[in-house]
Amino acid sequence: MRYPALIFDFDGTLADTLAAAVGVYNTLAESHSLRPVTMDEIPALRDYEVKELLKHLGISKLRVPALLAKGRNALRSDIANLPLYAGMTELLPQLREHCSCFGILTSNSTENVEAFLEAKGLRDLFTFISSTSKLSGKHKHLRAIEKTFSIRRSHMLYVGDETRDIRASQKAGIHVAAATWGFNSTKALKRHHPTFILEEPNDLLVACEID
Repeated sequence: MRYPALIFDFDGTLADTLAAAVGVYNTLAESHSLRPVTMDEIPALRDYEVKELLKHLGISKLRVPALLAKGRNALRSDIANLPLYAGMTELLPQLREHCSCFGILTSNSTENVEAFLEAKGLRDLFTFISSTSKLSGKHKHLRAIEKTFSIRRSHMLYVGDETRDIRASQKAGIHVAAATWGFNSTKALKRHHPTFILEEPNDLLVACEID
């Protein structure tokens, strides 16, 4: 096993939360004077960096933490009913067999992730669930995970679907696998030169050198 420590993003990587998140955002947009989003816009928005997306939506960085918190709370009632990406149910136990550390680092809440995993019967697979309230704070959490579990950076792989996941991993000095089935487009992900590009979940088996 090339990476005995696998850490996953949640939204867009494990859970298909996009449509639900757009619905929650549009509800918040009505009460916070923000620009609403339609599903027809999503293909174009997938090419955006975080700063570009916030500018497009008219959201200042100062408002992001409060909006994220409200969005996570609004998503809680439906989280257990949202789908896991196809193939993950079979893939995750297979990967877990080869890992000593198997975790989640997300901008969603730990409560939401716990509820989702419990509903799918997958909670016992994971060593930890870590949450950050900032869009740009994941690199610090990755470094903390390295220290907490005494893991070599060369043994860690972060799996995420956004360009900010790639940047965070590179800043933390660890390898990163970019999932093309999530929010950011393949074009946007490739611009940041991740260690691996995943076209489908099973590509992780190749990245981790599992037969």
